Amino acid sequence: MNKSLMKNKIISSLLFLALSLMTYGEDSKPNIIFIMADDLGIGEIGCYGFNDIIKTPHIDSLATEGTMFTQAYTGSPVCGPSRCVLQTGKHSGHARRRDNTSTDGNKTLVPLKAADFTIAEMLKDAGYATGGCGKWGLGNAGTSGSPDKQGYDHFYGYLDQKKAHKYYVDTLWKNGKDVPVERIDGKPRYSHDSMADDMLKWIEDNHEKPFFYYAAFTIPHNEYKVPDLGIYAEVKNLSPTEKIFAAMITRMDSDVGRLMALLKKLEIDDNTIVFFTSDNGPAKIWKDDKFNSRGDQQGIKRSLFQGGVNEPMLVRWPGKIPAGKVSDFKWVFYDIMPTFAEMIGISKPESTDGISVLPTLLGKKQKPHDFIYWEFYSGFQQSIIIGDYKGIRFGTKDAMQLYKLSDDRKEANDIASSYPELVSRMTKIIDREHVDDTHWPTKEHKASSKKGKKSKKSGKSKKGKKA
Repeated sequence: MNKSLMKNKIISSLLFLALSLMTYGEDSKPNIIFIMADDLGIGEIGCYGFNDIIKTPHIDSLATEGTMFTQAYTGSPVCGPSRCVLQTGKHSGHARRRDNTSTDGNKTLVPLKAADFTIAEMLKDAGYATGGCGKWGLGNAGTSGSPDKQGYDHFYGYLDQKKAHKYYVDTLWKNGKDVPVERIDGKPRYSHDSMADDMLKWIEDNHEKPFFYYAAFTIPHNEYKVPDLGIYAEVKNLSPTEKIFAAMITRMDSDVGRLMALLKKLEIDDNTIVFFTSDNGPAKIWKDDKFNSRGDQQGIKRSLFQGGVNEPMLVRWPGKIPAGKVSDFKWVFYDIMPTFAEMIGISKPESTDGISVLPTLLGKKQKPHDFIYWEFYSGFQQSIIIGDYKGIRFGTKDAMQLYKLSDDRKEANDIASSYPELVSRMTKIIDREHVDDTHWPTKEHKASSKKGKKSKKSGKSKKGKKA
């Protein structure tokens, strides 16, 4: 469906908003804030219970005042495609971006096209003000993928995902052009601080009508730099890099605290839903660290094992989302678009692969996904979850590995030989869900990695060797 037809469908569906208001109350069009950290593992914030070193009291409060999900999944194990899945509601077998750069030999940064329909466009058509900050990564200046061409009234930060690796830069992109960053003592200000301030100012300026703000913070992606070490300056048994890393996360946490205080000050706290998550798992440097960055899972960034895609997800909406609840309901980034649609009383866009998880957010029971699907390209991997079972393969000619997540969170015991019918079903779905694209062909075997290949001795998978 093209954008004009989709917009007409959404506009017509708004006629039914009055009925939705009767269902959800007069404040059924909540403000929406979606905070996404960069390379933050599930163990790096306190509420998941894997580390007590990094202090995140304000983020942890989102869990005590809302619901904490233990099996919420990102769109991809790396940033660009994960953001694409989030924005467009399409899984990575259908999405425009399926890796950071294309596999066609040119390493193309594939931008969103004009035909792509984003959550910001959907919400803007429904009367929302739309703003954002941080790392965009879905289209550089002058392309069809820049945020101003994809539904955002306002965006401040990095368009180019490579430039976003630096925290001290001379300019950031703002609404169509590069603008100078504030300088302190002759040096550029720490970019995260500037972007956090933008978030607070924009929300204050736009809070009198329904708004959506997408805070795609770059913390704690490397390079590892921070203006000061804060509470970690005198902590023993942490290396200099570990102190910096912990201070970066706690700095972001303090800005979450500033945000929550602002919502209360503006008296919009009760009608604002706040999401907190990460785009993918922790970087390789934190694979086996003292922070337990990936929790009790194997896999890191660039891996479709759990540690690469099962990341923190906290959702808070006072009086609507149960407080202090822990949920193991399985959902994924491409569910965000249909969830937002139901939340504000419009029809689910036909382009999305997702389901609305609003019933789950509200503490009600709902039918689970028939399946959750991913594919990734460096190196090639495909994965699927059906119920409690997860399949993963590393090339179209490779055998499917199968794990039961409730018994085997580390994905250490491949039980594929015991469930041939399930493996066959998963294989058929994986083959169907991949849609060929010139940038994203499937591969017979995963490139440049031993992960997923079978040991001649034991037949077990040699997992975790490279990510």
